[in-house]
Amino acid sequence: MGAPIPLSPLAPGAFPDLPAIAGVRYATTQAGVRYTGRDDVMLAVLSPGSTIAGAYTRSATRSAAVLDCQEKTGHISDQGAAILVNSGNANAFTGRHGTDAVKFVTEAAAKALNLPESRIFTSSTGVIGEPLPHDKITTKLDELVVNLSADTIKDAAQAIMTTDTFPKGSGTTVHVDGQPVHIAGIAKGSGMIAPDMATMLVYIFTDAVVNQTVLQSMVSALNNKTFNCITVDSDTSTSDTLIVGATGASGIRVTENSVGFMEGLRQVMLDLAHQVVRDGEGATKFVEISVTGASSDTDARTHAMAIANSPLVKTAIAGEDANWGRVVMAIGKSGAPADRDTLSIWFGDIRVAHEGWVDPSYNEAAAAAYMKQQELTIHVDLGLGGGTAVVWTCDLTHGYIDINADYRS
Repeated sequence: MGAPIPLSPLAPGAFPDLPAIAGVRYATTQAGVRYTGRDDVMLAVLSPGSTIAGAYTRSATRSAAVLDCQEKTGHISDQGAAILVNSGNANAFTGRHGTDAVKFVTEAAAKALNLPESRIFTSSTGVIGEPLPHDKITTKLDELVVNLSADTIKDAAQAIMTTDTFPKGSGTTVHVDGQPVHIAGIAKGSGMIAPDMATMLVYIFTDAVVNQTVLQSMVSALNNKTFNCITVDSDTSTSDTLIVGATGASGIRVTENSVGFMEGLRQVMLDLAHQVVRDGEGATKFVEISVTGASSDTDARTHAMAIANSPLVKTAIAGEDANWGRVVMAIGKSGAPADRDTLSIWFGDIRVAHEGWVDPSYNEAAAAAYMKQQELTIHVDLGLGGGTAVVWTCDLTHGYIDINADYRS
């Protein structure tokens, strides 16, 4: 990597004070996988009886670690589990070496933790196409095991970062049958963000008792309204991984009817998803794209993502230009049904276009002033039906080029 990347102007003021999750311990270390002078490996160990749910990239070139996790996620066991993550090397597009590296790491971790290999989940993030120096990870396992602690989730969030400019964490406490249940999670992600089934690297933990199939159903449903509704650059990673672990340490059982828990998990997932967008490579604006009046929810999402992914829309936002013509363009190219003469567009509460024409009351100065804000909303009503969607994105600046032009150097 080149020079240090400056902190995103959209970053939160500080890492949040997350609730401790009974039954989860963390450790980090400097293994030198790619980076020097910083932690680049994270281990999280979950107590016996934990259930695991997950969602993973649908990329046709997904990494060996993703394929391994996919095979293990539905495995039911009363033993503990562990998640081992390295940053700096994605172990993707590395052929047989990649598969062997995952096997080498999972076997060593299973031995160090006295767990079955089927309960070891690994993730790798970073440069694609370079063999993973797995020995640098495995030689650190004894140190990681000794240093496991329930109080180091922030360190874990920092260790999994690549081009991120800040560690990402979110948590909440909800009540189930009047009893407190805690949820806390961390994420990494900044570029190559256009999730398709999951996103970046995300690890969420709860002390609730949750059946594996119930937890998986919740994660899959909420994923489609959170992580699958963000985009930074339209590029889907080879390594996207979302893992949710329920330790059961609270003794409080959650079922498919536990609305409060479901909402708490949704809030944590959405907060982490938003933080990834706020840390988009080179981003200076956080943008919500809202579409109503589509023929279906699917069509609404197609239109919303076409707007959110358009380089012309994103560069206009970066330049603080209220160029609604670019939104019209994105809608027209999306492939979903649209009618020019029923289309209306708002920037914030300013209606800039109405039913196929510039709004009669449009004020350029007011729209230009609105575009200077760091947080923006673009709303489109297609006037065709009841379909709706909301997605989130950021602007596209020269900073994105600066970061990615020398990513491997």
